[in-house]
Amino acid sequence: MNGHEEEQTAFEIGVVVPKRSANEENEDCDCVGVLVDEFRKAGLIVERVQGIADEFIKLAAPLETLGRAAAELQLRKRTHIGMDLQFEWEEVEAFVRQPDGSLFSWCERFHCYQHLIYGIVNKSQSTVTLKFEGNEYHWKAGENIVQKLESEHFVKQVFPLHDELKRKNLLKSWALHWWNLTNQPIDEIYSYFGTKIAIYFAFLGMYTQWMLFPAAFAIALQLIDFGSLRLLVLPVFFVGIILWAVIFSQFWKRKNSALLARWQISYSVAVDPGYKLLGMEWSSLQSPGELLRKWGTDKTNEKEVYQKNEWFGYLMRFRNDSIFILSIICLQLPFELAYAHLYEVIGSDIMKFGLTAFYILSIQHFTRVCGKISVKLIKHENNETTEKRADSLVYKVFGLYFMQSYIGIFYHALLHRNFLTLRQVLIQRLLVSQVFENLLENTLPYLKYSYKKYRVRDKKKREKGFSTRKIQFTTRVEKEYMKSSYSASIGEELEDGLFDDFLELALQFGMIMMFACAFPLSFAFAALNNITEIKTDALKLLTMFKRPVPRAATTIGAWLNIFQFLIVLSICTNCALLVWLYDQEGNWSIEPGLAAILVMEHILLLIKFGVSRFVPEEPAWVRASRVKNATQAQDMCSKQLLRTISVGKKVFGVGREGERGK
Repeated sequence: MNGHEEEQTAFEIGVVVPKRSANEENEDCDCVGVLVDEFRKAGLIVERVQGIADEFIKLAAPLETLGRAAAELQLRKRTHIGMDLQFEWEEVEAFVRQPDGSLFSWCERFHCYQHLIYGIVNKSQSTVTLKFEGNEYHWKAGENIVQKLESEHFVKQVFPLHDELKRKNLLKSWALHWWNLTNQPIDEIYSYFGTKIAIYFAFLGMYTQWMLFPAAFAIALQLIDFGSLRLLVLPVFFVGIILWAVIFSQFWKRKNSALLARWQISYSVAVDPGYKLLGMEWSSLQSPGELLRKWGTDKTNEKEVYQKNEWFGYLMRFRNDSIFILSIICLQLPFELAYAHLYEVIGSDIMKFGLTAFYILSIQHFTRVCGKISVKLIKHENNETTEKRADSLVYKVFGLYFMQSYIGIFYHALLHRNFLTLRQVLIQRLLVSQVFENLLENTLPYLKYSYKKYRVRDKKKREKGFSTRKIQFTTRVEKEYMKSSYSASIGEELEDGLFDDFLELALQFGMIMMFACAFPLSFAFAALNNITEIKTDALKLLTMFKRPVPRAATTIGAWLNIFQFLIVLSICTNCALLVWLYDQEGNWSIEPGLAAILVMEHILLLIKFGVSRFVPEEPAWVRASRVKNATQAQDMCSKQLLRTISVGKKVFGVGREGERGK
């Protein structure tokens, strides 16, 4: 394929502006007209669409326009020799294409669109007056027109548009393809949604596939009567589950590295190269000059400046973590224990229902407030990239949800040793809570969408001429605009909707792992829920939300560390459960039983930390490919360097001979 050929372009960005009244005459310097002309001057393909309440400007970009924007952004792309080099449009044939054959990934295209849209400035020396229905907007010299109109609330939103052809293909091959329960078109998901969402679904698919083994084991425990051997089967199940979880986490790392190699993504992508997202800088990485100016020193003290900045960042993170841990211990822990104790002692079901309702409302408000505080605290931390800031937020907020989700269960399991109540609580959390959450997360966006359509219809019916006929939304871009954004419950500044999806998985994983011996059948429920989760999440992204803004990622980030922490914690909690279970049954002396369980705990912890030494984190073919690419790049650089030295030597020799001749 010729690199300068035009790829098929689709409208991928929508800009929402007010709709002109029907009786309004054309004005000079029409605001929308000027905006459209500027988009066309930037090389974009523009289409104006009249909606019921607003006007929409759909934007597409030819390949050459995107290529020149990528060169201006200094995007680094993989070349055929395996090196990531700065993109140059004139050398387009040197760069590797995506798995779907396109030159740029969706994430790269989106950054190019943002560069083009937010790079339109007033290059004249005077202020341009823009008019719209009696209002005037003064576009000053050197000012960005889109940011100016956004600040004036004229441009209501800039958002990604669904590609209808690709969306329908994904619906058929993925969301509505129920015969393949866990197999997913990951490459197509990556091409359409970007790296972060593709990695999430790859993780969810692998996690669900691996979950089928413990689910089958648990069903066998439930159906087969082992008689007197049942007390020995539970430790075997527990050991098998821990080994399963440890090996799964290590093999996920291998799959993750294989995906990155297939998508031509290096781990260096995690360090944001300073792209602009919706007009704002991603990276907060400070240059030496900025640090020197910040601390008021000269270049001779550069080492001291870096050290001071490094330790200042550690101190700020330690302060924020301490504040959060103390708030959890001093505020949330007593509240959770009080709720668990009252739920245990209250006999009336009506009182329990009222107590639970009060608890849910209170804890949701507390979690929302703490999430906002976390975002503010993280702004003062010295995290180099957006991804690290997001990880810091995930750790803090997960601590809140961890206390909220598990402290009541720990109370029943470790203090009262009431295994009947413990199983009831686990069934309630796994069945009722997860079913309710799935219904809520899939119906709430639809209800919001329906309410927005109702408000638009109601507003138009009040106007003259719309009272006697039904209002139909015929434009697809207007329907997409009224859909909800794929945002996190704690805010969309650092995280998108994947935060809530990963949080749901992590809480489920902790629930089934930490109390595996008390309720082995929970693995079967979790496997069934995850199979449904794959399809419902796919439908949610393709039909219920706007197309998500792509985010750069190379791993699942902090969530992998949280999963590994839950594995370690599950070793301790299940050993404690086994001790009290055997003590209650009275069939095993507690002294030798306790010793055996403690030995088993230490062995499992050693296995947990030793598996990573025996199972490499990346497949052999990935290592071989990386070494091969590095060798090719080194050879080419060496030849180029030798050529340069030879040319310089010849020039230098000619100069010396000329001097001798004189």
